[in-house]
Amino acid sequence: MKARLPERIICLSGETVDVLYQLGEENRIVGVSCFTDRPPRARKEKPVVSSFTSADIKNIIQLNPDLVLGFSDLQGDLFRELVKSGLQVHLFNQRTIQGILDMILMLGGMVGAQAGARRLMSRIIGKIEKIRKKSALLTRNPVVYFEEWDEPLICGIGWVSELITVAGGTDCFAELATRSIAAERILRDSSEIMQQMPDIIIGSWCGKPFNISDVRNRDGWNIIPAIRNGNIFEIRASDILQPGPAALTIGLEQLSTIILNWEAKRKHGFNPKLK
Repeated sequence: MKARLPERIICLSGETVDVLYQLGEENRIVGVSCFTDRPPRARKEKPVVSSFTSADIKNIIQLNPDLVLGFSDLQGDLFRELVKSGLQVHLFNQRTIQGILDMILMLGGMVGAQAGARRLMSRIIGKIEKIRKKSALLTRNPVVYFEEWDEPLICGIGWVSELITVAGGTDCFAELATRSIAAERILRDSSEIMQQMPDIIIGSWCGKPFNISDVRNRDGWNIIPAIRNGNIFEIRASDILQPGPAALTIGLEQLSTIILNWEAKRKHGFNPKLK
């Protein structure tokens, strides 16, 4: 008896949608999350069946999926209910660059597209190495503070920290980035960031726009080089906080541009009006 590949897949996190479309396997998708951003046409073509942590279980069951895909402990309770309803599920938990690449290869295997998954991995690795070579030419590696949330202050997760390093930066909270649960990456107060004196501040608040003005006006932060020199930037959550191909390409490219521009500004002197 030959194993049957899943034909009706529901993706409750955006990165698996992105991968399946890039593999040309989008016809297998019968439902997506409201946070699906890539490709833009996915939410027009596929029924939206969930937010990130909640869903209408009956609606999902009616779509008769033979596989439901998700990501992380945040969806654990939701997936427990799906299992109780008799559905076949797989909850990915990639937290590093290598983990994302492994997810792509595993998902490709699930749908019989191993060759396409390997080609996609190869393209992504090529882009990573190209940016790594650029960053090796930096004369100084800027200290980078990546803010995932503001109330409370939460620093960046594992793959984000690794991407900062690839782009030529030094993540000032790299030791916390290895902690997968956001609650374990909460900073006690803003003085922790002030002590690190980051050269660059990058915000990506999942669920709301990053408020650069708010960050610039935080008490005492005027001493931070990133504030003094106007090096505060936003990268959209969909570009870097979804652990899939976009983070390793689009997100990484934005990090690289920010850091290379910082290097150019530093060499020619920062804008004195911002000092």
